[in-house]
Amino acid sequence: MEAQKPNSAPTVKPGSNVRGIKNAFLVIIACFVVAVLLFLFVFGHPSHFDAEGFEGASMWFAGEEFAKAHPQDLIGTIFKGGVIVPILQTLFLTVIVLSVERAIALKSAKGTGSIDKFVAAVKKCLATNDIKGAQELCKKQKGSVAAVVSAALNRYEEMDRNTVLSKEQKIATLQKEVEEATAIEMPSLQQNLPIVATLTTLGTLVGLLGTVIGMIKSFQALSASGAPDSSELSTGISEALVNTAFGIATGAFAVISYNFYTNKIDNLTYAIDEIGFSIVQSFAATH
Repeated sequence: MEAQKPNSAPTVKPGSNVRGIKNAFLVIIACFVVAVLLFLFVFGHPSHFDAEGFEGASMWFAGEEFAKAHPQDLIGTIFKGGVIVPILQTLFLTVIVLSVERAIALKSAKGTGSIDKFVAAVKKCLATNDIKGAQELCKKQKGSVAAVVSAALNRYEEMDRNTVLSKEQKIATLQKEVEEATAIEMPSLQQNLPIVATLTTLGTLVGLLGTVIGMIKSFQALSASGAPDSSELSTGISEALVNTAFGIATGAFAVISYNFYTNKIDNLTYAIDEIGFSIVQSFAATH
């Protein structure tokens, strides 16, 4: 009779233990609400303008008084930037919130200790074939790198006990386990970063749109018959400059954030690849 391979129950792959915000759309909505409230009741507060006879909560509802009012400080000038400002504020707040979220997520992915020390300690255990000791290190370290290493070591022990598969098949199975464990962790590491990358361009473009709208208003004031309306002219220039500033700030902060966290993810990925290669090589050398 033909020898049958032992049937093993399919392993249910656990999800990544990296925590993060799953639905970035809710973050954008929340930031938009905050941005609108700030724009209306903080930046548009009458105390930032020289308007007289208006006692409302926001200059946005002042009608003709708004057109006549001149900003007394930078906050009032920002309010004069127009309706594009809360949109830019939304993008800027979204970048900040997602950057903080990624900082927390990648900290949990890193684990409790130094990645370099953890990798060196696991390699030392592999050199002495101390698989149990390496597993204990994974339990203490936690995080994404430790999760991949732990999954690979579990498969290592399983292949060590297997008497059916050939050595080449065992090595291929071990390599596949490392790849699958890495594939589970990578999406959670990169989550929300594509949105930050999009905001690097979107922030600049929306700022440019506000700039163009502001310049159109300025030229309209200049083309009016007779002497140009200085109030309309200053409003258009303020709108152009404020939106330019917000757009540049949003794009710059998004670029810095994206590159910073991408570099951190690359370091984690390198550590995973290094330790995964060491586990496979260790198995190949000792079996």
